[in-house]
Amino acid sequence: MTSTPPPLWIGSIKVDPPILQAPMAGFTNYAFRQIVREYGGVGLHATEMVNARGFVWLDENEAEHPDRLWGVREEARPLAVQIWDNQPDVMAKVGKRLVDDYQVSVVDINFGCPVKQVTEKAHSGSYLLKHPKTMYEIISRLVEACAPTPVTAKIRLGCTRNNVNCDDVAKVVEEAGAAALTVHGRTAQDFFSGNADWDRIAEIKQHLRSIPLIGNGDLDSADKVVAAFENYGVDGVMIARASLGRPWLFAQAHAALRGEPIPPEPTLELQRQCMLRHYDMIVERFGEAKGTVLMRKFACCYAQGKFGARHFRTHVARVSSASEFYSVVEEYFPRDLDAIEAAAQ
Repeated sequence: MTSTPPPLWIGSIKVDPPILQAPMAGFTNYAFRQIVREYGGVGLHATEMVNARGFVWLDENEAEHPDRLWGVREEARPLAVQIWDNQPDVMAKVGKRLVDDYQVSVVDINFGCPVKQVTEKAHSGSYLLKHPKTMYEIISRLVEACAPTPVTAKIRLGCTRNNVNCDDVAKVVEEAGAAALTVHGRTAQDFFSGNADWDRIAEIKQHLRSIPLIGNGDLDSADKVVAAFENYGVDGVMIARASLGRPWLFAQAHAALRGEPIPPEPTLELQRQCMLRHYDMIVERFGEAKGTVLMRKFACCYAQGKFGARHFRTHVARVSSASEFYSVVEEYFPRDLDAIEAAAQ
């Protein structure tokens, strides 16, 4: 690209490179974040999204804090924790606790989750895009409770394709005191179908006075990250689903932004070793039985798009012990085609 994008500032927090790792429920736990750190390329890591009301219940009942906060106290900074709910008082209480007790770098608010359990049942996530006044109350209360730690918000373009209100919502987010805005280029109605609308993300920039705009959606290659900065005027990018089976994607994007050669994809053997390190960390935290079950979905991500992935998924989806997991990986994890052909000759 013509010039390396400058660091992103979220309040007093420097995000360099301006590449953010997205919070993803069920995936971006401490083990995943540590694997990503091994490769580098992320300016700001994020936890899974935390249910604020559930956190309060655990706190009041002196129970262990959510697994989604695993490792948060000890790991490197900067680090963002994303929370969700629709009650300003609850959100403010949790935000203050995260700042005072966990010393998080950024408190992010989820206004983008389209899952029915969050939207229809809890009236949170992207449901709140229909209620900018409530969003304002939540953000302003959190900003006050968390100061001077910055508060950010993540939104979608709107609830439906017939109600795209991201411009108005962006103004509300900034007026309420948020330090940055992340926009996923789909509506809640879209879930993850179709293509993210980066032209629509870019249009939001003119409605923000001073806070940075972070773009999110379909960033599955280093070239697309470069294009996001060059063509759409964003201040930062957030990489999500594409990184789940390719935690080295951030490092590739970082190299591309610096104008350096993009590191090649690791060999399948190195990818297999990476997946096994990931598994070991999960089992160490959750135990063999629960850890093995939790790892099934991660293992499927590592195999995605590779020759033999479907066969591997079929077998790994049934494992329930470490011995079964290692056996399935040894026998079915995708191999390099050239190596297979050479062995057959």
